[in-house]
Amino acid sequence: MKKVWLLGFGFFSISITWSLYNAFVPFFLEKYVHSVALISFLMTIDNYFALFLQPWIGNRSDRTTSPFGRRMPYLMIGMPFAAVLTMLIPFHTGLFTLLLFMMLMNLAMSLYRSPTVALMPDITPEEQRTKANGLINFMGGFGSILAFGVGSILYKSNPALPFIVAGLITLLCLFIVSRFIKENRDGVNVQMKLPSEAVTATKPSRISFRSQLDRTTVFLLAAIFFWFVAYQGVETLFTLYGKHHLGLSEQAASFSLTFFSLAFVLFAIPSGWLGGRFGKKKMIIIGVCGLMTIFALVGFAKDLLLLRGLLLLGGVFWACININSYPYVVATGTEESIGTRTGMYYLVSSLAAISSPPLLGLMIDIFDYSILFYVAAISMAVALVCLFLMKGSKQVTNSIHSPGA
Repeated sequence: MKKVWLLGFGFFSISITWSLYNAFVPFFLEKYVHSVALISFLMTIDNYFALFLQPWIGNRSDRTTSPFGRRMPYLMIGMPFAAVLTMLIPFHTGLFTLLLFMMLMNLAMSLYRSPTVALMPDITPEEQRTKANGLINFMGGFGSILAFGVGSILYKSNPALPFIVAGLITLLCLFIVSRFIKENRDGVNVQMKLPSEAVTATKPSRISFRSQLDRTTVFLLAAIFFWFVAYQGVETLFTLYGKHHLGLSEQAASFSLTFFSLAFVLFAIPSGWLGGRFGKKKMIIIGVCGLMTIFALVGFAKDLLLLRGLLLLGGVFWACININSYPYVVATGTEESIGTRTGMYYLVSSLAAISSPPLLGLMIDIFDYSILFYVAAISMAVALVCLFLMKGSKQVTNSIHSPGA
């Protein structure tokens, strides 16, 4: 698991960069754009890139052959570009240069996000992937907490400082990951352990998205979509729910949500261990049932202490779902299709991130804020039905098929 800890630095840098980007770029935008709706749209550019680029890049990385491996070239190109563009954002000279730096930075981040995630199952045996996913999510969560804590102090000193530090951390993390992880040496399947000359001489066959869409995968992706609709909608609209429905201050509503996030980070490693011990699907079903119940109960919570207790439990159940879901998506396919299935995972989660907030916002406009958690609970119930409609998991093999087989 030492290699997984080292790979975790890749997730650590991604989390720090996105957390700082989401926290401080809106302040730059509001100098030029006065519509909150337009600022919100511009801040979701990463989801549109994830929707179209990451499935393609994930699929392409499955067929990439190079002396550095099939994922590492994307990190070696994408991370330096992302680091430089992150550092340039605070030095924009107007709206045009700000949007230009934002677009190019999002493009650079999209280049290496799917390959970085796909590298985890590449170097981890199938039976240890839930534990590994727990570890890297823990490091990612720690990066976000660090970004919000230290980033605020740096921003107060100079608005450019957190972006410069994030860029330097990204370059340092690239050095650590590329220095200590060698795909040809650390890979767990036969193809990755071949000599680099043999790997480059053997071009893997193209994996079509259609060939991956069997009944198990379709219902699993549908379940992922519906639980992300519930999660993204609640995460985006909770502070408004707390302020307008419960009468909380903006600070109290925002602070309440940290109970959910903190519980997720602290339970990331245990939920990965439980997934490896009792099975990924069982842990996901427990998480979906638990979070569905929590969302239904939050609708009745009028006491702040009770609300925060429920959110704390909700973070634990969300860890059961989120930590085990990506390894489950990979486990229901073959070793050759890891990058392709990583892209599909990001496609449905990004689709939910784009569609959920406006959909739940429309429901609130039609009814009122009390509808938020009931809709989220219903969405989790639909996800549960999708899980039960899946067929059993396919037999997982760690061997790689010969090209064209």
